[in-house]
Amino acid sequence: MRVSQGRRVRRVVVLDYGSGNLRSAQRALHRAGAKVEVTADVDAALDAEGLVVPGVGAFAACMAGLRSVRGDRIIGRRLAGGRPVLAICVGMQVLFSRGVEHGVQTDGCAEWPGTVERLKADVLPHMGWNTVAPPPGSRLFAGLDPDTRFYFVHSYAARRWEMESSEPLTPPLVTWAEHGEPFVAAVENGPLWATQFHPEKSGDAGAHLLRNWIETL
Repeated sequence: MRVSQGRRVRRVVVLDYGSGNLRSAQRALHRAGAKVEVTADVDAALDAEGLVVPGVGAFAACMAGLRSVRGDRIIGRRLAGGRPVLAICVGMQVLFSRGVEHGVQTDGCAEWPGTVERLKADVLPHMGWNTVAPPPGSRLFAGLDPDTRFYFVHSYAARRWEMESSEPLTPPLVTWAEHGEPFVAAVENGPLWATQFHPEKSGDAGAHLLRNWIETL
């Protein structure tokens, strides 16, 4: 399928596992130029040019929902084949080895080492607009001003980045933000990209970021 300007429309699946702002993500991706399907179908999720994994709520609940539709295996299989995945908010958090909420530890997808924990901040949740600090060479934030703000809603995050520079050969690009303390706001790691903030709720800046991702598919 092609648009009138001759640019091919990319097929994107938003993974429906019972968590996340599915329709908001669908609308935002559609406006950014993708053909979007919201589904839990394994074949559709594996075959799409891009897979989006949203997520809201508790880490443990999201992991339970993800496993119920084999989402953890879908993500793993796509990444093994170099197939792009974009994770959002708790969808990003479950990519780490574990999450700890209210003293309960839950295993995550373990695509990255590290623990998602409660932020040390005077005011939680961290809700509203905040700037981020992407590293040089970021493709996700290409074309955006340094003072661009994105919309966050969370109390938990990865407070440290624990992957050693030797694994993999090309180190991930890690973007940081701060609310009480620094935390990981986004990661670009080969075919796996993720944001702690909500691009689908971040207006023109979020739309620009989603277009950047779509153009890599």
